[in-house]
Amino acid sequence: MSQMHFDLAALARTEMLHEGFTPDFAPETEPQLAQIRASAAQRVQAGSGTTDLRDLLWSSIDNDTSRDLDQIEYAERVDRGIRILIAIADVDAAVAKDSPIDQHAAEQTTSVYTPAKVFAMLPEELSTDLTSLNENADRAAVVTEFVVDEEGKMQEPQIYRAIVRNKAQLAYPSVGAWLEQRAGAPPKIAASAELQAQLKLQDVAAQLLRDQRIQCGALDFDRPESHATVEPGGTVTRYEATQRTRANDLIEDFMIAANEVMARTLQTAGRSSIRRIVKTPERWDRMVALAKEKGAILPDNADSNALNKFLQEQHKSDPDHYPDLSLAIIKLMGPGEYVLLRAGEESAGHFGLAAHDYTHSTAPNRRFSDIVTQRLLKALQQNAASPYSDEELDHVTQNCTQKENAARKVERFAMKSAAAVALHDRIGKQFDAIVTGVSAKGTFARLIDPPVDGRVILGEQGLDVGDRTRVTLLGTNPQRGFIDFGR
Repeated sequence: MSQMHFDLAALARTEMLHEGFTPDFAPETEPQLAQIRASAAQRVQAGSGTTDLRDLLWSSIDNDTSRDLDQIEYAERVDRGIRILIAIADVDAAVAKDSPIDQHAAEQTTSVYTPAKVFAMLPEELSTDLTSLNENADRAAVVTEFVVDEEGKMQEPQIYRAIVRNKAQLAYPSVGAWLEQRAGAPPKIAASAELQAQLKLQDVAAQLLRDQRIQCGALDFDRPESHATVEPGGTVTRYEATQRTRANDLIEDFMIAANEVMARTLQTAGRSSIRRIVKTPERWDRMVALAKEKGAILPDNADSNALNKFLQEQHKSDPDHYPDLSLAIIKLMGPGEYVLLRAGEESAGHFGLAAHDYTHSTAPNRRFSDIVTQRLLKALQQNAASPYSDEELDHVTQNCTQKENAARKVERFAMKSAAAVALHDRIGKQFDAIVTGVSAKGTFARLIDPPVDGRVILGEQGLDVGDRTRVTLLGTNPQRGFIDFGR
C-alpha cells in the first residue's frame, strides 16, 4: 500500500465545517458531563418501572473498532417460538431534553464516521462509556421484546425500561465466519457452550424474520462497502471492501424488527412520531431497463415484490455480479428521509424494507432521532403529554434529513480522500468499474477492486447507472477528494 502522507483528519474537519456541522462542544458541556458522571449509579438502580435483567446472557455484535455500543441481544425458546429481547442504550436517561449536550446533538443530529476520525454527536465519554452498552458494565436500557413464530412473524410485542449487562462484546467478522462455518468460534464463544447456543438461536430467529420480510417484498441487497485504515501520520495502510456476513444480517434483522415494533407502538397509541421512509423510486424506468438487460421483465409501475423476485433470481443465477446489480439498484432508489407522522395519519412506508411502519430507534448514541423516539415512548408509558409538539417534531425530521445527507457527503469525501492517498501511485492503471451516477454534475463510477468511487471525465458519453465498464485511473487529488477516470 502507498506510503503517501496526508492529514486526513484535518481535511475531514474542514469538510465538516463546510457542510454545516459544529464539531466542537460548547463550554457548558463539561459541567453537564460531571453531573452525568456523578449520577451514573442512580441510572442503574432497579425499581420505579425498571426491570433488572442483568442476569441474562446478553451479547453485542458490532464492528471490530466500534466503541459506541447501542444494542445488545438475548434469545430464548418458548412455546410459541423464539423470544427476542433487544436492549437499546437509554441515552435519554443521562441526557436531559434541551440541556447543552442535547442542544448540540439536536443541531448535529448524527455522528459522522471518517477513516481518520469519528466526529461524535455526543461527547465521547458518553457515547463510548457512560451510555455505551460496554462489556461487563451495568447500563440503563430500553428493551424491545417480541416472539418470532415459525413463520417469522412477530407476536406479543412489548417495550419497557431495564437495567442490563453486556456479557460478551463480539465482532461481525469472527462471529460471521463461525456462524457460516468458515472458521472456528472466537475465544469468548468457544469458552461458553451457553453463548454458542444463544447465538445460534438468535441466528435462527433472524433468518425467520428475514425470510418473512423477503416474502413481503423486502429487498435483499449485497451492498459493497469500503473500509480504510489510516495511521496517525496520515498513511493509508489498507483500503478494502468489507465482507458482509450472517452476523451482520442477524443484527440488521433484529434492528429492523425493533424499529417496526417501536413505530407501531406509538401509532397504535395515537401518538405523533418520527418515521423513516424510502419513497417509491423515481427512476423505476432505469430499473426496468436493467432487468431487461438481464433477460427479465419488471412491471411499468414500481413494485417491490417484483423487484425483489428479480433480485433473488439474479443472486442465484449470477452471484459474482450480484453486488454490482445491488449497488446500481440502491443508487437508483435514492436515500431515505425522516418525516413527521401525525397522530391518526397513515405512513408512506419504506419501499426497500416493504415495511409500512418503520422508525429509527436503535442507535441513540449516534442519531438524535433515536433519542427523540425514546422520549416519545417514555411519555406514552407514563401517560404524559408528548415532550415535542408536532411543529418541533417536523423541525427535527427536516434537520435530521438535511444533516444525514450532509454527513453522507462528508463521509464520501473523506473516503475518496483516503482512496486518493492510497491510489496515487497507481495512476495509469486500468480497473473494472460500475457506473453509480449520471447527472448534470457528471458521470460517476465505482471500481470493483479496490472499491473506490470517482468521476469519469473522459469517454463518459452513453454511460448510465448500472453499466459495467473498464476505466483508467487518470489522476487523484486528496485535498479535493478527486479521483478521475477515463475510458
